[in-house]
Amino acid sequence: MGRLYSVGYRHLLARTDAENAHRAAFAGLRATYAATGRVPGVPAPDPILAGELFGRPLRSPLGLAAGFDKNAEGIDALAALGFGAIEIGTVTGQAQPGNERPRLFRLPQDNAIINRMGFNNDGSQAVEQRLRARAEGKHNDALLGVNIGKTKAVAVPDATQDYVLSASRLAAYADYLVVNVSSPNTPGLRDLQAVESLRPLLAAVKEAADRAASRDLPLLVKIAPDLADDDIAAIAALVPELGLAGVVATNTTISREGLRTPAEVVSRIGAGGLSGPILRARSMEVLALLRQLLPRESAVISVGGVSGAADVLARLEAGAQLVQAYTGLIHGGPLWVAAVNRQLAAHRRRSS
Repeated sequence: MGRLYSVGYRHLLARTDAENAHRAAFAGLRATYAATGRVPGVPAPDPILAGELFGRPLRSPLGLAAGFDKNAEGIDALAALGFGAIEIGTVTGQAQPGNERPRLFRLPQDNAIINRMGFNNDGSQAVEQRLRARAEGKHNDALLGVNIGKTKAVAVPDATQDYVLSASRLAAYADYLVVNVSSPNTPGLRDLQAVESLRPLLAAVKEAADRAASRDLPLLVKIAPDLADDDIAAIAALVPELGLAGVVATNTTISREGLRTPAEVVSRIGAGGLSGPILRARSMEVLALLRQLLPRESAVISVGGVSGAADVLARLEAGAQLVQAYTGLIHGGPLWVAAVNRQLAAHRRRSS
């Protein structure tokens, strides 16, 4: 059954518009989980993978990056695939449709994706209602991250208020909160990575999140791989200064260097953030740099170019506390997570 499920998923992915394929596959996963409380062919992560992050249990060091479940519609179904953590979002203060379609493109030759979704989501008020309903009902214990961003219609000078609105609504349901200032698909957003803009924004969000959660809620900032090392160092310095929990590194890239996909195909696709194995080298560089710069107790969640267990192991060994995937799941199918977990568990047993 699991093999048929995977083959069907790959067939759907290959022959359907990328965004339609995502919606259909996600809807199918949610329906399967709602009917059975599980995903066929997927066991729970091996207990040898269990750990802890932010004082909460972590079933596996492999998590799902933001972007897959923007609206908190399938947290438990996604966790049933074997992820130890699910990061929902990016959620904005106001609901918005995102950019015009088509806006999601597969690059099969590179196992990569280009997206210019533009933070399409139902808005923080609707997501708050879903998270409240989940919290009040039966749900799993996967670590839950909430990723928040700027509403496109909100001017950059008013961005802090918009982030604070989302934090105030969502923080009570999160195990950790992520401020996304690194997507290339919202005009002016990446300008917020400049320290003079980022410092007051993060301080205000931290205050609002702690108040809403009635505790010291772990807050992280998600950065772009395209930042210069000096800019990364400046952001890293804010972590101890503002009492942040750490950094999520990295988002998608605007670079197109090193792709095997023909240049004319890439050019026709146009703007957007690129994800996939092409990001592996830079993501590892940023992880190594952050581990040099950050205090030992600060977390680095590593994402970008994670294609299999070897990538997860390399990042854990380099000092990441959690490793996230997105494009690896898209190209690997729903049974990919369980396969990675099995390989991670086998490695731990050999090493113990």
